Amino acid sequence: MTKINVLYTSTEGNTQSFVEKLQAFAEKNGDVLETRMVGDETEYANETEPYVAIVPTYLTGGTGTGPEVTEIFTNALGDYLSFGRNSQYLKGIIGSGNRNFNVQFNLTALRYADKFHVPMIFAYELRGSIFEAEKAYNLIKPLFGE
Repeated sequence: MTKINVLYTSTEGNTQSFVEKLQAFAEKNGDVLETRMVGDETEYANETEPYVAIVPTYLTGGTGTGPEVTEIFTNALGDYLSFGRNSQYLKGIIGSGNRNFNVQFNLTALRYADKFHVPMIFAYELRGSIFEAEKAYNLIKPLFGE
């Protein structure tokens, strides 16, 4: 049995839905996926175990990827990852978005991966499918042993 820790944020329920699919797939394989949603009201804590973060993309401003494009709704997770030494336990990022936004698809996750110097593990669209959850699970499980 492998224990996989996941921190995520979800504003529209899409990320929550993907996390539930990921959790069901982990349980089906005899593993435990421990999840915590981080939002504006989450109290900061010091992480003590490795984890992956799952973040959707919500942006405002501009039409590309430059500095005029700013994150909205996901800042609480970014601040939490930056708190204390939490980023030292971060193993990688999974991101989501809407492919209709072209170069901005998954931009938040790409920025987090760059900022925290961790791999961008996987990207999926909107709520993700069970097949995408399986693929993400297979990519993150080795990060936690076995």
